Amino acid sequence: MSTETVKGKVYVENRQLVLPGELLAEGDVQAQSPYIYKVGEKYYSAIIGLASVEDNKLNIIPLEGFYLPKVGDLVIGLIIDVGITNWIVDIRAPYRAIMNASDALNRQFNPIQDDLRKYFDVGDYVLAKISLFDRVHNPVLTIKDRGLGKIVHGRIVEIQVSKVPRVIGKKRTMINMLMNETGCDIVVAQNGRIWINCSNKELEDILILALKKIEAEAHTTGLTDRTRNFIREEKARRGL
Repeated sequence: MSTETVKGKVYVENRQLVLPGELLAEGDVQAQSPYIYKVGEKYYSAIIGLASVEDNKLNIIPLEGFYLPKVGDLVIGLIIDVGITNWIVDIRAPYRAIMNASDALNRQFNPIQDDLRKYFDVGDYVLAKISLFDRVHNPVLTIKDRGLGKIVHGRIVEIQVSKVPRVIGKKRTMINMLMNETGCDIVVAQNGRIWINCSNKELEDILILALKKIEAEAHTTGLTDRTRNFIREEKARRGL
């Protein structure tokens, strides 16, 4: 069902569930969302979400758990397929990302002689950055910057993407507190995956509980102090 307006045509209804790549509207429509992209005179959804339609204005309300890539974002990806010249990577987005062999190996690549599974295989995690993305083609990852590459130790924790800023905190207050109290190394990626590396399993378990506490109570005040007290109580209870 489409809705005719004076300026254009909208093909979705208010509160309708829309999928990535779904045609939403065409013509002179006000698309007020970063989750909508335009090709020619047509507007498409970039994510899974709920359409918001009012007069000639079109918006997309994202559902929890989805990440919209942006160039320069730090992400933790999961290798889900290995091709001849690249890897396909899950970054918790409506799009599958691509990591090219020429970028990852940082040298001339020979698909006849080089087996990509020797470097990254299905199930491996990689710390990378979004190098290219235009909402029409799949995001492209790079690991050329310092500190990027395969994650070979530690543990990956997933939280809702919308709670990432709360885990980091203003001026990094929350994440600095977590590292100081647990002694663990922590890398928070924009796509809601967190890489933690602790000296022992007990501290790792405490940190994961603290991260889940932050995720669940992100809307409350005084969370940094409460989380610090929680960590200290858990350490005392476990004799750490």
